[in-house]
Amino acid sequence: MRNPKKGKLKAKGKAKPKAKKVWRPGIDPVDEDEELEYDPTAYDCLHRFEVDWPCLSFDILKDDLGGPRSSFPHTVFLVAGTQAASARQNYVAFLRLARLGQGRHGKKAAADDDDEESDDDDDSDDDDEMGEGEEGEAAAAAAAERRARAPGRAGEPPATFHFRKVAMTCGVNRVRSMPQQPAVVAVWGDNAQVKLLDGSKLVAELAAESEPTAANAKGRGAGAAKPQELKPLATHSHSSEGFALDWSSCRPGRLASGDNRHKIHVWEPAEGGKWAVGGAHVGHEGAVEDIQWSPSEETVFASCGTDQSVRIWDTRERGRPMLTAAGAHGCDVNVLSWNRGVTYMLASGADDGCIRIWDLRTFASGGGGAAAGAAAGTSGGGGGAPEHVAQFTFHRSHVSSVEWCPYEGSMLASCSGDNQLAVWDLALERDPDEEAALAPEGNAAAPEDLPAQLLFLHAGQNDLKELHWHSQIPGLILSTAGDGFNLFKASNM
Repeated sequence: MRNPKKGKLKAKGKAKPKAKKVWRPGIDPVDEDEELEYDPTAYDCLHRFEVDWPCLSFDILKDDLGGPRSSFPHTVFLVAGTQAASARQNYVAFLRLARLGQGRHGKKAAADDDDEESDDDDDSDDDDEMGEGEEGEAAAAAAAERRARAPGRAGEPPATFHFRKVAMTCGVNRVRSMPQQPAVVAVWGDNAQVKLLDGSKLVAELAAESEPTAANAKGRGAGAAKPQELKPLATHSHSSEGFALDWSSCRPGRLASGDNRHKIHVWEPAEGGKWAVGGAHVGHEGAVEDIQWSPSEETVFASCGTDQSVRIWDTRERGRPMLTAAGAHGCDVNVLSWNRGVTYMLASGADDGCIRIWDLRTFASGGGGAAAGAAAGTSGGGGGAPEHVAQFTFHRSHVSSVEWCPYEGSMLASCSGDNQLAVWDLALERDPDEEAALAPEGNAAAPEDLPAQLLFLHAGQNDLKELHWHSQIPGLILSTAGDGFNLFKASNM
């Protein structure tokens, strides 16, 4: 981000350029005569879009377009669940975002913009915007017109926004797509029910649609814009609502769901397209906040909760967790992510803004595992926590989402109630000589207290809830917040 003065001073002589500084949200003040602007060269693309209501959760649907892919324009499929003003206004939306270009972003676009700086004053908020409804259509049309005026981007077609809705009678706490059948999604509702929906027909319609239908474009009235009724493949009622939900990537159809009354249920696919829900796995002493299946073992999953613990389970032994890191954080543990590239690494995020990285090989010897519990004659649920291998305390509010990069084992992203999305690279170390060498290129001077592993910082959304990396488009991140979605690719990833 950059922090220029609103007014532009005209000097007779050539003024010495002022050194750029990193602005830190929540730390550095903004004067009354200053406004914050982001640097378009920091992004290869940046798009904003929204549906009728805020979405707490979404998931990216794996598509048939191949990967890894890097050439613009991009196409992205996703599913999201709403939190509407009344229960019956909610829905699950299957979305296709097509023709996602670079707009005014990227180094080439910035160079072209510099040639016509006067035009940029009128287009300071030129990120590509899409939305459902009349306001969204108007915003998309205005964005398309700005792109047509933009130097070097005249031939870039406008992005398109395609969607189908499935009616819900409750708010959606979390939604997850099955890795092996992406159109089959699990939906955790705030009515204490988990439902499995098959959106295959809807996703096929979206893929075949070259332009949004009239009803879709307007977002009003009947037709495709009206939520459709879709009979669930399966439904299970917990004793209370919850948020923890994850599909196994090793065994198709295997699902785990956890609730606010410390119970975890594992769903097993059965004959005839049915699912059998097993008895509760009990071990947590508070709400189960998140669940992550092992990327390499089909019977193993991890969980975290308000009892400040991280626990490792095996579906073959329901009575107790196999490993427990009690006191993994000094407060509620909100989210987990299991590293798919380095399968013994786990990340957790907590209420105090802290992110910790764990080496699962230390759990058994760290005093909190099943082996330590057995040696002490206990059930394996007690003990202290093993030492974390890394910790980041940059966020200034609760961590709401954390996820390892699917194609780079040392990178992960996090977002928080402080309205910041951070990308981390554990392999980075501060190099003052390199920073000094890059300064002439316009790089901002990094404060000494800024973590060396902080690779990128994205802001501009309010009440960030969840983020996901796109597994087929390296570097592309999507995030949802109280004011809509962002889709972006940083230029340094």
